[in-house]
Amino acid sequence: MMDGICDNADILNSAPPKKVIQADNIDLSDKSLQVDISDALSEKDKVKFTVHTKTTLPEFQKSEFLVVRQHEEFVWLHDRFEENEEYAGYIIPPCPPRPDFDASREKLQKLGEGEGTMTREEFTKMKQELEAEYLATFKKTVAMHEMFLTRLAHHPVFRNDHNLRVFLEYDQDLCVRGKNRIEMFGGLVKSFSKTTDEYYLSATVKDVNDFFDQEMTFLQQYHSNLKEATTRSDRQTMEHKDVADSYIKISTNLLQLATTDSGKLERFLTKIAETFEKLRKIEGRVASDEDLKLSDTLRYYMRDTAAAKRLLFRRLKALHTYETANRTLEKARARNKDVHAALEVAEAEKAQTEACEKFEQMSEKGKEELTDFMTRRIAAFRKNLIELTELEIKHAKAHAEMLKKCLLFLREE
Repeated sequence: MMDGICDNADILNSAPPKKVIQADNIDLSDKSLQVDISDALSEKDKVKFTVHTKTTLPEFQKSEFLVVRQHEEFVWLHDRFEENEEYAGYIIPPCPPRPDFDASREKLQKLGEGEGTMTREEFTKMKQELEAEYLATFKKTVAMHEMFLTRLAHHPVFRNDHNLRVFLEYDQDLCVRGKNRIEMFGGLVKSFSKTTDEYYLSATVKDVNDFFDQEMTFLQQYHSNLKEATTRSDRQTMEHKDVADSYIKISTNLLQLATTDSGKLERFLTKIAETFEKLRKIEGRVASDEDLKLSDTLRYYMRDTAAAKRLLFRRLKALHTYETANRTLEKARARNKDVHAALEVAEAEKAQTEACEKFEQMSEKGKEELTDFMTRRIAAFRKNLIELTELEIKHAKAHAEMLKKCLLFLREE
């Protein structure tokens, strides 16, 4: 049964991401490089994304093309940007999360195991709910991967990256494999080392620029607040889903009870059961809208805020290198002025100049990126919260109208 459900959810023939999530305020007026995921196929342990590109940029061989990519190839592309020193002063768009349908599949499996303990109607409704949940998760996965590519394609610098062109244009498998256990452990150690370095830099390097110092303080607190808000939003969404599941049971039991009478009681119970079934659908839409407009927005910007923090830590590292170069130069100049000392001073001056230039460039570009990040963030939250409020009002009105009609019917009976 579970495999059958998954098969039905395999292929999306439209491009759902634009409808599913709008976590970013991207200017789409520039049509010179347009990227979207036109199709996606879910298999047991992977998702194949069909990436569609239209462009007028001369660097590309054609004006339009399709390629099939898997999640590991998105990770590969993200890592190429993260590891490129030329992009150290930019906010690298967060890597899309790995497709994870385990929770939905586990629920479907449990439903199949408990089929004998519920009526056929209740089982069918529960199955429909879980299928809808699976599809919603699938669409959000596609949306997150498309958002990543859209951010890159509309960035004035990232769009010219060679690796991005390879990702979008090369019509064969990129031969990117997932990490094995040893590599995953190495990545964990590297991540721990990076975190330790960040704590060290925060504790030892004093940022003399008030703008960046305030941004660091703000982003750290903001990220913590986003994490807590996401947890609470997820909990609220889950409560709405639980209410919807309860309505299924109430509706099914009332219909079963209605079969015991063929008169007014049957019509009375049937009408109430129908009302609960309609309320169940409304409650499901409320949960879906809150998950999309609130939880997903919070979750996306939690990752984007982490990316902004990484920019600040890279800048702190550049500042630390610059200060070290200054101290090295001072020591070289304080030594005896012989031939060797003069050569050492020249090398120290070169290193100091390079460190200074890199730090100043990162500061200039980083300020632009962080200012743009604030603008994007405010616009995205404003847009999604307004849309969520409008949807909540719409569902509340439908909910009240449904109960009103039910009461009018029962009074007439």
